[in-house]
Amino acid sequence: MKKHTPNHASSQTKTKASKLRIIAGEWRSRQLPIPDVQGLRPTPDKVRETLFNWINYSIPGAVCGDFFCGSGALGLEALSRGAKHAIFVDNSRVVIQQMTDNLATLKAENADVTAQNAAVFLDTATPTPLDIVFLDPPFRKGWLAQIVPLLEKGWLAKRALVYIEMEKEAALPILPAHWSLMKEKTAGQLVYRLFEIVK
Repeated sequence: MKKHTPNHASSQTKTKASKLRIIAGEWRSRQLPIPDVQGLRPTPDKVRETLFNWINYSIPGAVCGDFFCGSGALGLEALSRGAKHAIFVDNSRVVIQQMTDNLATLKAENADVTAQNAAVFLDTATPTPLDIVFLDPPFRKGWLAQIVPLLEKGWLAKRALVYIEMEKEAALPILPAHWSLMKEKTAGQLVYRLFEIVK
């Protein structure tokens, strides 16, 4: 898969004063800019800490997909902790430009970034079996019902882990029977779950 570098002038990319902090691993405590994009919701640090406690032993050597990547917090944390490769996808070119810049800052060459709708990407790109999938789509847009069937088209490695973060009041879409719920917690207005693919 080729790395996608959008043609987007850096002068057009505005960033907030807020920063993303890598929690652990090779880039522990490194801080990176978060793009100023309406609706961008980086996974809270405490939620991220809990998630990576859940999956820590599965990360070394894993191939990860961070869809609706936003700040890239989940995929970058996985790379810092020893993931082999990460795919970052987001439909915002501002987000993808910042992801490209942040990966360059970290001198990370084991990642691909694509500015595209996640559903279109999963439906049209050649599938790469992923060991860990991060799904943190915009709330109240119905994205998960579109994305889950697409992941079943060759994107999930054997015993893959799928992390889903969503608004607490929403119902999960119908999931395949071989998606086994491993962990579930709530934090404020969101609920986050970890599934294992056991087919």
